[in-house]
Amino acid sequence: MTQVPQMPKTPPGPAFAPDSLVLNRKLPLWYQVSQSLRASILGRAQDASARLPTEEQLAAHYGVSVLTMRQALKELETEGLISRHRRRGTFIEPRARRVSPVRLLGSIDAIVAQQSGERTEVLGHGPVAVPGDLCEYFPDCAEVVGYRRLRCDENDDEPTNWAENMVRPEVAARIDVADLERWPMTKVLRDRVGVRIARITDTVEARLADPPTAELLRVPLLSPILFYTGVTYDENGRVVDVARIRYRGDRFSFSVTLEAH
Repeated sequence: MTQVPQMPKTPPGPAFAPDSLVLNRKLPLWYQVSQSLRASILGRAQDASARLPTEEQLAAHYGVSVLTMRQALKELETEGLISRHRRRGTFIEPRARRVSPVRLLGSIDAIVAQQSGERTEVLGHGPVAVPGDLCEYFPDCAEVVGYRRLRCDENDDEPTNWAENMVRPEVAARIDVADLERWPMTKVLRDRVGVRIARITDTVEARLADPPTAELLRVPLLSPILFYTGVTYDENGRVVDVARIRYRGDRFSFSVTLEAH
């Protein structure tokens, strides 16, 4: 793990400061950089005139080569988050309708990036009996604390996904619900509650929208959705959170990157 240097000063122009990033050398650098930059773009206030720093400045900020930075920017351009203009620079596309990829590659920061940049409404929370299909994850718990949240695109206020999280009671007792309107659960657990997350196991499958999902996401009943399950383990190998997220099928794609060595 290598701490990258701070961002150098940018020339006069619209201000945009990407987040810092600790690179994991076991993962593709372009992917980590693209996900970090994506989170910075989606988490910022909308500004149609915002221009990114140059490729060289961004490369220096993240501690990578210009070629790696170029590959990361190409990924964001393909997704429709930025547009690149010869001699003018690279600009954020805040009004672009995004089809966001659900990816099975990366670090905890990649999980946070994937869930950032959307308006979140907490629909409800409170103690619930451990669901039968989750008993294997919480063998020592009779109850967990459930959280239900709806995420909407900030540009058009259209629902994109809704999430259920089942959290161990002693961990949930330290969660400020207001934080869940600002950040993903993974970030809240790690950065606000202080859980030392060791790993997250992801599963994505195709399903049909049930009545609650159809109503919340404003899609036809039995329309296709992506159903994501994320099981979060702490450093002691104990499950602290199980997330189940329903993504609109017309707003997300499924992408897996395999590295050949």
